[in-house]
Amino acid sequence: MRLKVALQMDPIGSVNIHADSTFRIAFEAQERGHDLFYYTPDRLAFVEGRVIARGWPVELRREEGNHVSFGAETEVDLADFDVVWLRQDPPFDMGYITTTHLLEMIHPKTLVVNDPFWVRNSPEKLLVLRFAQLTPPTAIARDLQTIRDFKARHGDIILKPLYGNGGAGVFRLDENDRNLSSLYELFTSMSREPMIVQKFLPAVAKGDKRVILVDGEPVGAINRVPQAGETRSNMHVGGRPEQIGLSPRDLEICRTIGPVLREKGQVFVGIDVIGDWLTEINVTSPTGIQELERFDGINTAARIWEVIEAKRAR
Repeated sequence: MRLKVALQMDPIGSVNIHADSTFRIAFEAQERGHDLFYYTPDRLAFVEGRVIARGWPVELRREEGNHVSFGAETEVDLADFDVVWLRQDPPFDMGYITTTHLLEMIHPKTLVVNDPFWVRNSPEKLLVLRFAQLTPPTAIARDLQTIRDFKARHGDIILKPLYGNGGAGVFRLDENDRNLSSLYELFTSMSREPMIVQKFLPAVAKGDKRVILVDGEPVGAINRVPQAGETRSNMHVGGRPEQIGLSPRDLEICRTIGPVLREKGQVFVGIDVIGDWLTEINVTSPTGIQELERFDGINTAARIWEVIEAKRAR
């Protein structure tokens, strides 16, 4: 089976070929004989009934500094493709949401991964609300008094943007902190969105586990350990990836959420688990598959393509 695959992603020329999950997925597709076309989200458009993109056929190599060759720039009709990958990084703003609306117009005749309807309706920090029994105490609020009351109940909390990513704007406010009002003013001056607050989990000092699921099934995990003196464990802000296995609790969480992810067409998902608690379900642009492959030899990209190829065959 030879598929025509379009990659909607951030600029491919600047990716880290040893860490970027989109690059690994695309390289695996090429190895399997699929044709690759690349474009950035700003080059996606709806014109007179067609969903089009301006971009380039690409050939990839695992050569640092020489990892991509571009064909001639061209305009394509995405309805002519077998698969489109929705893989740009957040922030999950109206620009991002608009791309999901446009790609939804060609899905499922063209298979969009992950399903754009449910990406739009299941952002990272909101889908977890459906599984309150698996998550630490959590509140979504813009009202300062509600956040103050939550902090009074739980003492040590994490405050972060609802639609952020990569650890940006994440603050720990312990029992002695006096900055809640100031941070609230800062957040609300920059955005009209609510904030998310969660009870702080001391287990984060031992790591924030990223569990990878493919079509609702867990394939493995990596542990992300924060730097000394840092609360955030995201690799974007210096978290150190370590090898780790799946615990019985991880498997219990995956058994609970897996069927929902599969039903919603979320083929590639990365969940975050701290201690025994699920904190996020990442569906927009999850990462971690290259680290998992180095640690455990698990070729997650191949498993992803096996699922996609089976869906296309049907």
